[in-house]
Amino acid sequence: MVDKTRDAVMKADDTFEFAFAAAPAKRDTLRLPLAQQLAAFHEFGTATRQTRTQARLSSGGNVTVPTYVNEFWTAKQRAAHSLHEISYRACFKPQLPRFFIQRLTDPGEVVYDPFMGRGTTPLEAALLSRVPAGCDVNPLSAFLTAPRLQPPTLRQVEERLAQLDWRDHDEFPENLLVFYHPETLRELCALKKYLRTRQATGALEGVDRWLWMVGLNRLTGHSPGFFSVYTLPPNQATSVKAQRKINADRQQEPPRREVAVRIARKTRQLLRDCGAQVAADLSRIAGRALLLTGAADATPQLRAESVALVVTSPPFLDVVNYAQDNWLRCWFIGVDPASVALTVPKELEEWQRAMTAVFRELFRVVRRAGHVAFEVGEVRGGDIKLEEAVVPCGVAAGFQPVLVLINDQKFTKTANCWGVDNNAKGTNTNRVVVFRKG
Repeated sequence: MVDKTRDAVMKADDTFEFAFAAAPAKRDTLRLPLAQQLAAFHEFGTATRQTRTQARLSSGGNVTVPTYVNEFWTAKQRAAHSLHEISYRACFKPQLPRFFIQRLTDPGEVVYDPFMGRGTTPLEAALLSRVPAGCDVNPLSAFLTAPRLQPPTLRQVEERLAQLDWRDHDEFPENLLVFYHPETLRELCALKKYLRTRQATGALEGVDRWLWMVGLNRLTGHSPGFFSVYTLPPNQATSVKAQRKINADRQQEPPRREVAVRIARKTRQLLRDCGAQVAADLSRIAGRALLLTGAADATPQLRAESVALVVTSPPFLDVVNYAQDNWLRCWFIGVDPASVALTVPKELEEWQRAMTAVFRELFRVVRRAGHVAFEVGEVRGGDIKLEEAVVPCGVAAGFQPVLVLINDQKFTKTANCWGVDNNAKGTNTNRVVVFRKG
């Protein structure tokens, strides 16, 4: 798949014949300059507030960027396509990439995310008939993204689950019994053995990749739909030591939970919006998708000036410990989390150097008049506003800062979960710097 999709992205003149799915009036609005659209935006009943962002360039000069503040997309949960409903730490809502994809690209153009995480941008691009491309140094990203670009049917999943020998396992890590009933752990180990064996022999099929993706998503959580006993939300795996304490405090033991039943149930949920037409459209696009595992500042597989739009959100300083959060998922795919060279800078200057290197590579792959929508947030209690810090990174690489969009919303589920006040610590604002390649 990788070689085939790699070649496909290299083809500059290929286009798709998909219909643009916006009503005529809205389609005309989407053709206006982005700043004009933002200034007039009132879909949720609030007028846009206009202000300015001041940023200091590395050359010593200053730049002023027009800034637009409003609720530009909904804060409601599960308001996007059902295929997006998998968990990953610090991911943005699908409405964010959709907002920019609809306004800054046409069907058939390449949309790219160099920090793709769970694959929100590539998947939303595919659903909008754009060619998806993504990169992430974390191998989990490709596991979570690729299967949803070409989903199997529920019947195919159920048939494959019925074919598995759930008693055939080699390993049995007893430390994981703090999360799982012994029979559940045996089934998980059998599923892991089956998938790793198919992978090693080159026999891994699309339906197998889907099982792996759903299994990763169901490993731990706080409801009976997960394989585990009650624990942290599914985008974070607590340590074995911490889970022992949770079990003691709650006086709980891991219940028996059948792996196949929960994979089928989650599959049914993910495919809820995936009718025959959606599946056919995704299938047509999936062959041109390019998903890379590696550093975002070196992507030779992407042809120069082949990307129409970048929509991404990079690591935010030292806010999230991705390796710690994903250790159990890494076990399930057979990867040592310590071997993944994640970019988690602790100081602002270090973060800016890393982002500047990424922007230089983006400048190579983005076409003339193409755009980058770079989503950042407030960190350290709002003391650091990364939109001010990222502007000089893009300028140093050759991009022109066009505007800053601040999506200002009421409480989100995540903010409530952690007891964070609205708009505190950057949890309820998306701060997106839009750059253009002249």
